[in-house]
Amino acid sequence: MTKPPASAAHAHKPALERHFETLLFRSRWLMAPFYLGLVAALVVMVMVFAREAWTEFSHAASMSPDEAILMALTLIDLSLAGNLLLIVIFSGYENFVSKIDTGDHEDRPSWMGTVDFAGLKMKLIASIVAISAIALLKAFMKTAEGEAVDNVHLAWLVGIHLTFVVSGVLMALMDLLASKTEKH
Repeated sequence: MTKPPASAAHAHKPALERHFETLLFRSRWLMAPFYLGLVAALVVMVMVFAREAWTEFSHAASMSPDEAILMALTLIDLSLAGNLLLIVIFSGYENFVSKIDTGDHEDRPSWMGTVDFAGLKMKLIASIVAISAIALLKAFMKTAEGEAVDNVHLAWLVGIHLTFVVSGVLMALMDLLASKTEKH
């Protein structure tokens, strides 16, 4: 079996440079353990979700409407964090390591293979904003129920949420400006 012909530009490079570039290109596989670690984190999220659901559902008959909403928000929060992990795992792996070959599998998410780094950043910050909004809403609901919530804690939640919102807007603005500049 013969090797396919090298590109003309590649053939004119010195051997040391070609080998160095090959090493650099193959080093992308050093990222694979990070994605395996994120898969392990997703397993932990499933375990926490199951424990939380079991705990909450076990006293569902005696829940007030506000408690039921807080329970739903907690489960939504965990679900969003799990979705965020999946987005980072799939997009990161496909953008930085290798394409995921699922063939024509009907369950392949339509966004797989189409989310670039800028899109990944925006999905990431949007998920973080949603997660922080849920934490803030849960704190406000506890306050509305008459439960004592430390004002300093509440101020931190508001400040953190606003920081994420402003960061997201600034990232989107930077991406918009970058898309309008001439590429080199």
